[in-house]
Amino acid sequence: MARGGARTGLIGRRNECQALDDLLAQARAGRSGVLVVRGEAGIGKTELLNYLLDRATECRVVRAAGVQSEMELSYAGLHQICAPLLSSLDELPEPQRNALRTAFGMQVGDAPDRFLVGLATLSLLAGAVGDEPLLCLVDDAQWLDRVSAQTLEFVARRLLAESVLLVLAVRESGSREILADLPELPVRGLNERESRRLLDSVVAGPLDQRVRDRIVAETRGNPLALLELPRGLTAVEMAGGFGGPTDRPLSSQIEAGFLRRIQSLPAEAQQLLLIAATEPVGDVALLRQAAERLGISVDTAMSHAEASGLMTLGTWVRFRHPLVRSAAYRAVGIEERRRVHRALADSIDASRYPERRVWHLASATMGPDEAVAAELEGSADRAHARGGIAAAAAFLQRATELTPDPVRRGARALAAAQAKYQAGAFDAARELVDAAELSHLDEVGAGQATLLRGQVMSAAKSASAGLPLLLEAARRLQPFDSELAGRTYRDAIYAALTAGRLATGGVRDVAEAMLSVPGHVDTASREGLLLTGLARVITEGYSVGAPLLLEAVAAFRTEELSREDGLGWLPLVCRMAHSTWDFAAWSELSARLVDLSRGSGTLAVLPSALLLRLSNRVFAGDLRGADSLAVEANAIGEATGSSFFAHYGALVVEPFKGRESTTRQAIEAVTQDRLLRDEGKVTTATQWAAAVLCNGLGRYEEAYDSAERGCENPQELGLSIQSRVEFVEAAVRLGRTARAARAVRTIEEMAQVSRTAWALGISAATRALVSKGQAADVLHREAIEQLDTAETRMDSARARLRYGEWLRLEDRQADARSQLSEAYEMLGEAGAEAFAERARLGLQAAGVKVRKRASVTPVVLTAKEAEIARLAQGGFTNPEIAARLFLSPHTVEWHLRKVFVKLGISSRKEIGSVQLEGMATTP
Repeated sequence: MARGGARTGLIGRRNECQALDDLLAQARAGRSGVLVVRGEAGIGKTELLNYLLDRATECRVVRAAGVQSEMELSYAGLHQICAPLLSSLDELPEPQRNALRTAFGMQVGDAPDRFLVGLATLSLLAGAVGDEPLLCLVDDAQWLDRVSAQTLEFVARRLLAESVLLVLAVRESGSREILADLPELPVRGLNERESRRLLDSVVAGPLDQRVRDRIVAETRGNPLALLELPRGLTAVEMAGGFGGPTDRPLSSQIEAGFLRRIQSLPAEAQQLLLIAATEPVGDVALLRQAAERLGISVDTAMSHAEASGLMTLGTWVRFRHPLVRSAAYRAVGIEERRRVHRALADSIDASRYPERRVWHLASATMGPDEAVAAELEGSADRAHARGGIAAAAAFLQRATELTPDPVRRGARALAAAQAKYQAGAFDAARELVDAAELSHLDEVGAGQATLLRGQVMSAAKSASAGLPLLLEAARRLQPFDSELAGRTYRDAIYAALTAGRLATGGVRDVAEAMLSVPGHVDTASREGLLLTGLARVITEGYSVGAPLLLEAVAAFRTEELSREDGLGWLPLVCRMAHSTWDFAAWSELSARLVDLSRGSGTLAVLPSALLLRLSNRVFAGDLRGADSLAVEANAIGEATGSSFFAHYGALVVEPFKGRESTTRQAIEAVTQDRLLRDEGKVTTATQWAAAVLCNGLGRYEEAYDSAERGCENPQELGLSIQSRVEFVEAAVRLGRTARAARAVRTIEEMAQVSRTAWALGISAATRALVSKGQAADVLHREAIEQLDTAETRMDSARARLRYGEWLRLEDRQADARSQLSEAYEMLGEAGAEAFAERARLGLQAAGVKVRKRASVTPVVLTAKEAEIARLAQGGFTNPEIAARLFLSPHTVEWHLRKVFVKLGISSRKEIGSVQLEGMATTP
């Protein structure tokens, strides 16, 4: 964009420049900043980045630019940013270091989780800050490869106290899917006065006033158009013969202007521009090699290209504007482009840059070519191993197009579809499955195609929508690949339990389908035992299937488990341990699942693992431990742009605390989440939460109604079973003992099958509520004993509360005071304030004056600060805390400094003496 003198005098950009100056000052003061500069082509985004660069004295600067032809090369954009900083790579924690090395192809390893790559990038950028801030500038971010853009979005959401300024320029027409919801600076056209001033600054000779008016009107304040369009005018047009208006988009008009300038150059200079436009790296040496292969007089061509002002050649090739690149590429026919792609492929060192070479080779290939297709497939494998799923999908899709053999083409199309699905490109995945099915797929391939359709449908729509296809796939795969069929049945039944009452055909249809296939599972294996037990619970009843589930859960608990099996099977196993009342197994296996997910950096599983563990800790009476897990789940949600994890965690924890407003907020948030609308489990979970809340608050009519809805669909297991327990308590308090007794009989039947201490304790507790006299007394005591043995302290404390309330009504005041006092202490210690208040009121009615529990310590820490303080107290280092909460060590240190000030301490050594338990927090 033209400017009046130095770049500090950009015409019409005072407000934009001030915003950038403020961000730079903020970075110099120790706080990070993020900004997406968004506007149409030619509006001046690059000039604003250059303005910031000019002002960034005493800052370390890294730059990158998205290139359209690089969009399929995984981590290409991120590598541009990180390359100058890789000398510090060894300073990162090992998992982060290995993730980034693998992503950049510096070492071979398992595909890294993209969020672990993001955390590594965050740590690398934060570590690059010394005595001066770090400025990261990314131009044309709309053309970054998908995984680089996702990583930068992750980093942008986590920057806080690192003195890092991240500014990304995005063309307005680019998708907002990747860089949505980040702070934005919209760049709009200049006003008429500013447009005339800019136009006059570049028009040397006389310009007819009507022509000037027409240019100003048609360019609509676009600075690049104001600078470039007059260059295409002849002297006659300048004098008044300017042509009529055009209906082409303004960017096309600008590109057409660049095209005219390119076509006015000598032929060899045009060819040189074409080579530079075709190879996005900007390597001058590579440009020279390819040009020489095409017989171009390189020095002469370079001289003409630079003299045109369209391209500069320094250490790297730089175009005046991205539209110059696109104009140069479109200026020739497809045959000429293929010739250039071939020259570049022949010039690239295949041992160093195999993906770039084969991409050019594929672009130079006209018809089917198995050799090139095979190379593309190999490149896809390498991209996949680095976590570049989108790149792998692109390589496989092109390999499919070039594959002559129909059988091999079908297999490659299916592999491409799988990669597209994993990359979240669901429409493209469906199209590739269609292409695969038109080729020659064998029976296993056909089953895999159906499986993939089901997975795509589940992810794109709902668990319910994909369920029929998952079932069909499992049936088709069973005779040929029983292991894959078993995993497919597992996913189908998990989806059915999640969809619950909203599942197409219901959970029962899934279970019946599993049992109807001859040899559907091998019950000699723990996996087969688990699936058979679950199917029989649903189809034949709890007493038939639960023993198999208990046996399977025990096998998973005691037998060795690989990482892959653990991540795949433990989520369902934990749910079944809960549903069969095996609290010890649920506790142990949920902890193992969390450790496994954290250790492997598998964020596809970790959120679910945290929520399974969080629920377990609630029943253990450890609400603060559950809060800690909720903070971690929320950190993942913030990192990934999803609020679901925090809301679902609150849905489980807040009802026991008796916090109505936060519970209702969580219920509303989960209910309204568009991704969960077709999941019946949401209805069950939210109704259970409301029932717990209202039982704690003593609002039994509301608790009764919610609990009744929560246990309407017992085949969902889990919280539908727990809803029945809440129903019994509410029904008895309302005098509806007949309704309560029916629910109690169901609980007793389950307990007699399970025979665990938790099941027997809950059975005794609910039977006590519908019993009288000595029988009730014995059952209350039995419930407390069993629940103490089970170490389910929340249920144990509530059993004491109910026993104390019953004793008071039986006029056994001394015994009542004993039980209610224990309940009051246990519930208060757990943080279950509403239930503790019920115990206090009971004590008061029994003749004991008990003050309300003292208000919690005045709020001094946020939830995140409290969690960081707890982890620091537990001996975790700043990098370890940062890795768990997806922060940089600098931000952890910043939070700790605030914690120290608020707590009146000065170092980590003193934090061990601070009593954090009972301290209130804010969100």
